[in-house]
Amino acid sequence: MGNLYEDDVLAWAERQASLLRAGRWSQLDIDNIAEEIEDVGKSEKRELRRRLAVLLEHLAKWRYQPDHRASSWLTTIRVQRLDIQTLVRKVPSLKRLISDREFAEGVWRDALILALKETQSVDFPMECPWTLDQALASDFLPDP
Repeated sequence: MGNLYEDDVLAWAERQASLLRAGRWSQLDIDNIAEEIEDVGKSEKRELRRRLAVLLEHLAKWRYQPDHRASSWLTTIRVQRLDIQTLVRKVPSLKRLISDREFAEGVWRDALILALKETQSVDFPMECPWTLDQALASDFLPDP
């Protein structure tokens, strides 16, 4: 049997919260608390990356498959933009990632993987033809 953190993370979290509220600092599991706090930030970054990838996927399909355009693509584009705005309002420090070139490149790779699952013989560019700021603009739809 391991420690409580490994055996039951929920019970561990409840215990740590109780210790924090009681001011029992010496009994806290500092290393695992720090790891969990870092994971919260990673989770928010993953959500932003996933939502941006879905947005770029649908923008790419819109641009490179004009004969297959569907109203559901527009709905997905709008929903992702709104959800990304909500996420960035909730976690303002995520905004810096939107202008980070390396982050944007990773998002585009993810978008291509998603788009290629659903498309046939589409020649998507290896580099994203738009900035993330452009993709997030409510009035932006790429022309064929």
